[in-house]
Amino acid sequence: MAENPTPTDSPTAPEGATSLKLVFDEPRGRKKPPRHLADLTAPERKALLEENGLPGFRAKQLSTHYFSRLVDDPAEMTDLPAGQRDELVATLLPSLMTPLRTMEADKGTTRKTLWRLFDGALVESVLMRYPDRATVCVSSQAGCGMACPFCATGQGGLQRNMSTGEIVEQVVAGARAMTRGEVPGGPGRVSNVVFMGMGEPLANYKAVIGTVRRLTDPTPDGLGMSARNITVSTVGLVPRMLQLADEGIPVTLALSLHAPDDELRNDLVPINTRYSVDETVDAAWHYAQVTKRRVSIEYAMMRGINDQAWRADLLGDVLQARGDWGWVHVNLIPLNEVPGSRFTRSFDHDMDEFVRRLEAKGISTTIRDTRGSDIDAACGQLAATEA
Repeated sequence: MAENPTPTDSPTAPEGATSLKLVFDEPRGRKKPPRHLADLTAPERKALLEENGLPGFRAKQLSTHYFSRLVDDPAEMTDLPAGQRDELVATLLPSLMTPLRTMEADKGTTRKTLWRLFDGALVESVLMRYPDRATVCVSSQAGCGMACPFCATGQGGLQRNMSTGEIVEQVVAGARAMTRGEVPGGPGRVSNVVFMGMGEPLANYKAVIGTVRRLTDPTPDGLGMSARNITVSTVGLVPRMLQLADEGIPVTLALSLHAPDDELRNDLVPINTRYSVDETVDAAWHYAQVTKRRVSIEYAMMRGINDQAWRADLLGDVLQARGDWGWVHVNLIPLNEVPGSRFTRSFDHDMDEFVRRLEAKGISTTIRDTRGSDIDAACGQLAATEA
């Protein structure tokens, strides 16, 4: 789309990096998802209808049904002429994904959905309702090419990038469930979106930025959400982190660091052999300086791997060296274990000590509330089981 002028979605490998077994590019020759109004700006939606011999002004009505009324049944779109309704819907609101299974945890307030995309690819999204908010965790790729050994998605490799429409549809589906009172607690709305599902969001940069724009566009052109309630995660694609800082969209950046030293991070997060800890944290610091938004450091706690007290001290030193104005918050994540993996969750006392040492260095730190462990809520577990 013209609104996202990026030369490529794949960072250029430096000289000598050819042995790095990461996958940025999806296989060639794949059929692309149907074009959906969420893929397009408001003028582009109007133009597409007119190209198909349909009245352009109907684009706003279709957008209102999709983003404002959250309608998914064409029969409810009674302001569209019956003779053109099916054609209008087929042109701008084609079906993008089919729910295969929905699993619930936490007394129904956590709902994980396994989706089949038009080409058979499987992805997952999770809707989590809290007393003060409702968050949708979305996937941005079918599979992932970053090859992190402790991640279920990373073990399957990358199948393909998702389109903006496919990513947006995960949020809209969650919004429908909330509006219709399908989640315990009565009717409500989705307030937050996190790009922490399957895939590396910044490896699908164009579609992810398109999604953020659709989520933040005022209704009926988009969902009208606040950019401050959207979190985009990355394992550390430094060029894209720098580019995101210049987009002018104040989303929260979450950096999945998982280790404060290159020796360990090279093993846990293979992209680190291309962009070191220092380079990656510098990019996060730059993002905080430009946007004035606090960056979240995600750190999955793995027993005997990265949870040593000295690594907490080192992490504190690495983060504190960039600035002491509260630019960063560390989010410790008790590892959601994948069956058969050598990686296991840290002991509670080790996590508590990690928190104590970071806070002693003035670093704001919390341990993430774990949800959905009994429904394979870690990224990729449900899709891997189905496959």
